[in-house]
Amino acid sequence: MSSSEIRAGASLASIFALRMFGLFLLLPIFAIHAKTLPDGDNTALVGMAMGIYGLTQACLQILFGMASDKYGRKPVIIVGLILFAVGAVIAAMSHTVMGILIGRAVQGAGAISAAITALLADTTREEHRTKAMAMVGGSIGISFALSLVLAPVLYQRIGMDGIFILTAIMAIAAIGVVTWITPDAPSMPTVKVPFIQVLKNPELMRLNLGVFVLHLSQVAMFVVVPSALVQYAHLPLDKHWEVYLPVVFGSFFVMLLAIMRGERSGKMKQVFVWSIALLMLVQLGFWGFLENATMLIAMLFAFFLAFNILEASQPSLVSRLAPPSAKGAALGVYNTLQALGLACGGFVGGWMKQNISASSVFIFTAVLSLIWLIIASRMPELPKRASKPDSENTSDIANAV
Repeated sequence: MSSSEIRAGASLASIFALRMFGLFLLLPIFAIHAKTLPDGDNTALVGMAMGIYGLTQACLQILFGMASDKYGRKPVIIVGLILFAVGAVIAAMSHTVMGILIGRAVQGAGAISAAITALLADTTREEHRTKAMAMVGGSIGISFALSLVLAPVLYQRIGMDGIFILTAIMAIAAIGVVTWITPDAPSMPTVKVPFIQVLKNPELMRLNLGVFVLHLSQVAMFVVVPSALVQYAHLPLDKHWEVYLPVVFGSFFVMLLAIMRGERSGKMKQVFVWSIALLMLVQLGFWGFLENATMLIAMLFAFFLAFNILEASQPSLVSRLAPPSAKGAALGVYNTLQALGLACGGFVGGWMKQNISASSVFIFTAVLSLIWLIIASRMPELPKRASKPDSENTSDIANAV
């Protein structure tokens, strides 16, 4: 990778990490904090406050992605980060769950994942794009693990209001990063592509289905796994980071090796399909060995390995398959399905665990993964990447499809 590509990957990964870290900090502590608020006994409202961010993200990803195609990536990203910071301040100033819900809705309105991913695609060559996407995926995984370690400490030191202010500060810092550090995108193509053409592209539809299944499985799984770590691994909640941190870091490095080998040998389709198969096997493994502490931790490592490979390769494939002038729109659709997967995973996982059984969650996600595996196995072979201008690579993919 060139110095410019490394700068683009590192800076945009840091923006993702800063933004996601502020969100992940809430996960271990918000339900506890809500009990101290006047309307905190309304569990449905507390759940809505947690989930509203994903809902507004899902509603606005396509709009922000299309706006980035028309007005440029950086201006749209900056607007989204401003909304994120404003929402954090609203939440910090609120002393009710409803007020925090409004703040998180405003935060979610800064739906810039598609614009960030499109900018990363614009500023990296295709032969290095998956590695750059892996930097983003790895930064999210590391943010998740660190949040589990730091959230209880920060909550004790600065409180929930302080955590929201911290997320606002991180959003402002991210504006500085994208303004002064991230390279500018090249000139945008002038050829207009109808949005319906993006929606009807069969290869993009495969990837959109895939990200929905991936994130539904992730959230549904984590409805069950934390309590399993407590019950079967005898690991208190505040010690779960001792498992998450090493498996996330370890899987990240193995993921990089797998992606680099796949890129060099021109076998990214095989890496992609085998990762879906591993995801399915992990769900079956949780179903069969949930009560075995050693297997539980091994399955977590395997899950994060499959998850990180798929999380890195899918947006890279979307950027390759999408028309150059509609990358933002295509990634907007992709991120919308991602957000819907997150929302559905929480609902389905919680409902199945409560009304059927914990093991039923893993059977359901294994079946979804099998369906995805069958569909993904029919995708065309991807041509081996070479150092070409983006327009030539797009032509190659079009011919392959």
